[in-house]
Amino acid sequence: MRYLRYPYEALTDQTDYLQITIKSHSGTSSLVENSQFGTAGPPVTVSGNPSQGGVAKINDIIILPMPSNISDNNAVGYGEDSLDILGAAAGNIAKGLMQAGGKEFGKQGTGGAAGAIDLAFKDALDPAGGAKGLTKAALDAFTRSLASSAAAVIGANVTANQLLTRSTGQILNPNMELLFTGPTLRTFQFQFKFTPRDQNESRQVKSIIRSFKTHMAPRIDAAENAFLKTPNVFELRYRKGTTDHPFLNRFKQCALTNMSVNYTGEGVYATYSDATPVSMVMTLDFKELVPIYAHDYADVKSANELLTTKGVGY
Repeated sequence: MRYLRYPYEALTDQTDYLQITIKSHSGTSSLVENSQFGTAGPPVTVSGNPSQGGVAKINDIIILPMPSNISDNNAVGYGEDSLDILGAAAGNIAKGLMQAGGKEFGKQGTGGAAGAIDLAFKDALDPAGGAKGLTKAALDAFTRSLASSAAAVIGANVTANQLLTRSTGQILNPNMELLFTGPTLRTFQFQFKFTPRDQNESRQVKSIIRSFKTHMAPRIDAAENAFLKTPNVFELRYRKGTTDHPFLNRFKQCALTNMSVNYTGEGVYATYSDATPVSMVMTLDFKELVPIYAHDYADVKSANELLTTKGVGY
């Protein structure tokens, strides 16, 4: 394990910096290993990172100055969805068929289940049965839907809504809602400017750039070339002296998805006598491996059961 830092100077209890710990990818998440699909989220460690099937080896610890573009962006996925009365009725009919078949399957086997499904289907189509909840207008719309399907057979380009609008001036209420579709993964971009002041800092900068390039690259399985191993993971932490920063956001384990280095940071090529560029700009793009969940903000409770807030959390 190596400790690399820029600028190469002593750190004090008041020094703010970004610490990046590079760890080996330790294998499949225990969520997959234990087949615990359908749970609220992957098992997590105390630090909020996904628990892994093994102990991760620390490769390098890199200390960099606080970037000038510190920000975080939390987002979740939402999408518009529509469900008119015909779709709702069809869903209820399908639900009734499945429930009737499943109940009879447990009692009598496939024969009884088939009979129950047939009976439920007939009841669903009977105006006195499954269709009794539909209004006359909805039944008319259903009829026009069948008519548009028949017209499509002979090449007529007409929809049920078009027929309904032309004849009644109405459309089916789409009952539009904004529905939750899932979490998102956060991304972070940092930019660092290197201007080595002596040979020691020059070596540190060269090692830092090489370390990021090495650990973000996939590895070839030494035993056989048929497989590639996942690149190493990166743990980012804003620090103040020897403790975590008391205000700024925290990170979950990240992948380094993109890295670029501009070796002419001042817009002109210039080097020292040992060929080290005078100014360089390194840009890093990180993406978290797992989403943020509500339980990630459950701060530790003190003895009097009051929440002890530790910064802004994730």
